Amino acid sequence: MQKIYALTLLLACLCTKAAFSQGPNDVFSKADTLRGTLSEFRSSYDINYYHLNVKLDIENKFISGSNLFKFRAVNDIKRLQFDLFEQLKVEKVVYKGIEIPFKREFNAVFIDFPSTIKKGSTDEFTVFYSGNTIIAKRAPWDGGFSYAKDKQGKPWVAVSCQGFGASSWWPNKDHQSDEVDSMMISVSVPKGLMNVSNGRLLSTKNTDPNYTQYNWFVSYPINNYNVTLNIADYAHFKDSYAGENGNLTLDYYVLKENLEKAQKQFNANVKPMFTSFENWFGPYPFYRDGFKLVETPYLGMEHQSAVAYGNKYLNGYLGRDLSGTGLGMSWDYIIIHETGHEWFGNNITSKDIADMWIHEGFTTYTEAIFVESRDGKEAGARYIEGIRKNIRNDKPITGPYGVNQEGSGDMYPKGANLLHLTRTIINDDKKWREILRGLNSEFGLKTSTTEDIVGFINQTSGKDFTKVYNQYLNYKSIPILEYKTSGKQTQYRWIANVQDFNMPIRINSGEKQTWIYPTSEWKKIALKKGFKPDLKNFYVELKELK
Repeated sequence: MQKIYALTLLLACLCTKAAFSQGPNDVFSKADTLRGTLSEFRSSYDINYYHLNVKLDIENKFISGSNLFKFRAVNDIKRLQFDLFEQLKVEKVVYKGIEIPFKREFNAVFIDFPSTIKKGSTDEFTVFYSGNTIIAKRAPWDGGFSYAKDKQGKPWVAVSCQGFGASSWWPNKDHQSDEVDSMMISVSVPKGLMNVSNGRLLSTKNTDPNYTQYNWFVSYPINNYNVTLNIADYAHFKDSYAGENGNLTLDYYVLKENLEKAQKQFNANVKPMFTSFENWFGPYPFYRDGFKLVETPYLGMEHQSAVAYGNKYLNGYLGRDLSGTGLGMSWDYIIIHETGHEWFGNNITSKDIADMWIHEGFTTYTEAIFVESRDGKEAGARYIEGIRKNIRNDKPITGPYGVNQEGSGDMYPKGANLLHLTRTIINDDKKWREILRGLNSEFGLKTSTTEDIVGFINQTSGKDFTKVYNQYLNYKSIPILEYKTSGKQTQYRWIANVQDFNMPIRINSGEKQTWIYPTSEWKKIALKKGFKPDLKNFYVELKELK
């Protein structure tokens, strides 16, 4: 990172959040702040509609086009900020038929209107832009375009930009807190190729002798990093699923040489997955727009209603089981995980990328739910226990707020283990299912915070998990259950970063199970057959004192 910028402003942004999630060596630049902070020039307007209209020159890796912004003024507006990476040129900004002035600062673009746009009114402007696309070096972990070819030598192109930024390839309000209500995506591609984007295909038309335009409409709110394009000479096949909200269309776009493999793999995974997920999480959130799997040159990404698939038609994660239990080898990891994001990430979206555990922890947990649906509850618990081997406890799961920064990658397996122990403590699967479905009903199609999610779990369960989530999300270490035994009497207490940490835990004594309620103070219990906490279902450290 570059030298720290505006420390006072940064601390102000963090003070109402978990400020301790910022590492001691983290410093942030003005560019980070412009990207990650909801300044007055971003919070003053609410995005209602985009029409992204682009043409991709694949041979020259060059993109050009425009994006229409329709918005509502939250406050009186004279100036606002949108975002576009510096390698892309803003050709002009047009407002009411005239070009208006703009100023660039890093990847932020500020425009000044000729007169004040009054609070509560709606208005619009269009940005015209062009430039060479950023080429991803290791998609989807870094952002940009992936250029490849199929076996016939035809182009195969896709984009991914989570974390990196949607403004790396199209102009938008690049902050996770503001999802556009609906959107048209028009992509012109060389003739003989097809573009697949989010939503429903409304029309195609010839834009010139050498290009075909594909027009896709997204009828639900969508986060900007989910907006996508996928270009190839695709084969298309389809199916449908009789779900909770009626008939859900299933559309698949794959390279022609992989059609037979795709039909087998998708048929084996998709419908059982929807049966499991709709039961536990509620109806698929985007029925009007349907569900698509689109083959991509990179591993995968949760693009809303157009999930990117690149797992090479293998079970597991590229043929490996991330849990080490064998339970992950009977299903396709990318189909299950990336579709799980349709509920957690695409439906429920965090306001700040610092809270990305809401996306990744819950979605990793959906893998265990799918295992449970296939192989039983005990198998799902074993899968969760198995993925602990991937936890590093290197830094907090929650990142620093207001600077577009994620926390530790532990948000995946550690976040899932946190949810599993939450379920174990609630100890009522009917209630737990009610919580998971309720989260999607309460927070779907809008953006939320950690405080929102934990507050809902507390309210619905009737138990206070605030200190539990504080420890697991905002500190790198897990709680330690210290104990010492004298005869048949055992003393025990929690050692944790959170003051007065208290979390119940189940213990086994012979064939019986007992709940204890440790705090930071010593407590004691008399046991006939030893002190054996349930370390299968609780991700904690056990330490015996002599």
